[in-house]
Amino acid sequence: MRHAAAATNPAAGILRRGSRFERIVCLTEETTETLYMLGEGDRVVGVSGYTVRPPEARRKPKISAYITAKFDRIEALEPDLVLGFSDLQADICAELIRRGMTVVCFNQRSIADILTMIETVGALAGVPEKGRDLAASLRESLLEAGEESRRQSVRPRVFFEEWYDPLISGIRWVSELIEIAGGTDIFSENRLFHDGKRRIVDPAEVVRRDPEVIVASWCGRKFQPNLVRSRPRWEEVSAVRNGQLHEIKSAVILQPGPASLTEGLRALREIISSA
Repeated sequence: MRHAAAATNPAAGILRRGSRFERIVCLTEETTETLYMLGEGDRVVGVSGYTVRPPEARRKPKISAYITAKFDRIEALEPDLVLGFSDLQADICAELIRRGMTVVCFNQRSIADILTMIETVGALAGVPEKGRDLAASLRESLLEAGEESRRQSVRPRVFFEEWYDPLISGIRWVSELIEIAGGTDIFSENRLFHDGKRRIVDPAEVVRRDPEVIVASWCGRKFQPNLVRSRPRWEEVSAVRNGQLHEIKSAVILQPGPASLTEGLRALREIISSA
């Protein structure tokens, strides 16, 4: 009798899907990467065209760039959750909401924010313990790396170049990773600013602060060391004089997700330790 009652109970049909989101569209890579690391990659039904990890995620339908999206294609996927990132996707998220979709837009800018994002994605996927465990594992690795670098006798001055014209530097999670890796970010004060326009720096000020290491990560553009060397008076900069010009691909460090805390940190540590 109980079984029969449940079958005719209108609430049973209304609630049959439960509280877990089963069809998730990710407008940027970091939430895709997180879901796969949590073992929930089968929930992802659409990804950003810039997605590179994990490789198997690239087989999913590509529904967005960074500031553009294919709204009709997203609708056709019938997602019950869309995950976005940053104010730059605010218009995309607003349009998806107007089309009746559930949207969560993260705006993680610090390492702590990235770890919170990971925990939140785990909770949204119905696996909160997995999210907490992944965040805890990453946090422990960061603490170990910080303890190791703390024992260094020298902390080289580092200029991290997010863009080359105009020069932009100081994005928060990278600035924090530079410290953990054993360096000193010469524009650490810029980490307070979310807006890239407020992180524009004067090339002459870079010369004055004299970085010992320059790391470039030009999103969508190949690093050109000769362009850096040719800037007025940059031949005076220690990093230029000593050949300490390096590149870290933007997909490794400028996407605020697990990759930046693992691959990105490793790349910074290798560069800084060799300076």
